[in-house]
Amino acid sequence: MAFELPPLPYAYDALEPVIDKETMTFHHDKHHKAYTDKLNEGVEKDGLQGKSIEDILANISSASPMVRNNGGGFWNHDFFWKTMAPEGGRGEMSAELKAAVDEFGGLDKLKEEFNTKGAGQFGSGWAWLIVDDAGKLKVTSTPNQDNPLMDVAADKGTPLLGNDVWEHAYYLTYRNDRPGYLKAWWDVVNWDMVSKRFASAAR
Repeated sequence: MAFELPPLPYAYDALEPVIDKETMTFHHDKHHKAYTDKLNEGVEKDGLQGKSIEDILANISSASPMVRNNGGGFWNHDFFWKTMAPEGGRGEMSAELKAAVDEFGGLDKLKEEFNTKGAGQFGSGWAWLIVDDAGKLKVTSTPNQDNPLMDVAADKGTPLLGNDVWEHAYYLTYRNDRPGYLKAWWDVVNWDMVSKRFASAAR
């Protein structure tokens, strides 16, 4: 069974003015679709049919660069869309997640560290908030389409939220102002989803 492009979980203009309709349309319909199509090509070439994307990522060191780059792009973007929500659908942090964030140093400290990681990621990549192997929150970043689920990641863990800092994610609105995009992005974070992910990771 080939991997299929997951639908965007809301309208293309649902995150405006933080992310504009044109960016969302190109990002999902062109970029995410290309990663999906190329992943399927790589899976066939590598003989990985029937494996879940999570199994593939967990053993990515033994896969081809095509599968690593496009498998990461496929998973990361599906995760990214679900990390955001339109107004009225974002909710609030659960009590458990808020306690963990407070232990980290508070939401302002979390945002500052996350934004610094994202802005400081050289070239294209991602900023992440993860639950590490010790069960603690940690902010990290990865190059290109890598993610913390991969066995090659410097900082492994369960992602709770992630932000795409490739230029195609923000350039039409923010031009080269990546820090401005990172700061604005918090206004569309789906805290209900992040809380659910934290609850699953804490089990």
